[in-house]
Amino acid sequence: MADLFFILSRLNWISIIDILLVALVFYWILTLIQGTQAVQLLRGILILSVLAIIAASALNTLTAFSWLINKALPALLVAIPVIFQPELRRALERVGRTGGLLASARPAAQVEAAIQAVTHAAVTLSQLRHGALIVFERETGLESYIESGVRLEANVSADLLLTLFYPNTVLHDGGVIIRGDKIVAAAVVLPLGGEMTNDRSLGTRHRAALGISEGTDAIAIVVSEETGIISIAHNGQLIRGLDKKRLEQLLLVFHKTQLAPTAPGRLGPGHTILKRLGLLKSTKPAVQAQSQSKQ
Repeated sequence: MADLFFILSRLNWISIIDILLVALVFYWILTLIQGTQAVQLLRGILILSVLAIIAASALNTLTAFSWLINKALPALLVAIPVIFQPELRRALERVGRTGGLLASARPAAQVEAAIQAVTHAAVTLSQLRHGALIVFERETGLESYIESGVRLEANVSADLLLTLFYPNTVLHDGGVIIRGDKIVAAAVVLPLGGEMTNDRSLGTRHRAALGISEGTDAIAIVVSEETGIISIAHNGQLIRGLDKKRLEQLLLVFHKTQLAPTAPGRLGPGHTILKRLGLLKSTKPAVQAQSQSKQ
């Protein structure tokens, strides 16, 4: 008890700020990796580190084992950036997004016109059972993915989207990326995601939508070729079974409201608002797809 009073008596404002900064860093790291596979990796590293420290301190007489521990710790520090590379990349992207106030804002009228065109096209594609994958670029640039497709730089229109995703056309396979009111590229190759979900009904398009939304702040719209179900992926979450009204409302909310980034599978403040409004009811598919290859 005397030791505790001694420690508290030596605290000052600088010490308190120092402790709060350290706590804030650890809290930010835990928030960043929560809900990802890095949690298990970090837990394993911590357990091994604690066991190694205890063993090294309790078994000082074991020279060879102590040498092994001393040599392994520097290698572990080098391995950490490699093991947590996806999480570190996402953290740097989030830091970069904080400068969004300096970025050039796109006119709201252009974005709303593009949303209306995409909504109309998605509903028509759903009725025709034509698969589609449409991605809205936001603050995070998608130029590296755009280079994998065919550049168009065309105005967004429902007719053009219906033509691009018509079966057996040259550009129907892959995704379409929209920047503002322009279709920047078609037949774009996107990264696959959805490793954390056990839903076997998700096809390649749905996993590509999850992949681009997990790694960036992009919004992806998917139309299932098998069932015609319209889905939207944002921040690693997939919302399925949308009609025209709900799809348009979700796109408008996602574009106008800066939703706090969260780990995949967790609801952020903006998603909580959507749930209260009845726009976010379930991430489960309304109808189970029977074939992954056709989606």
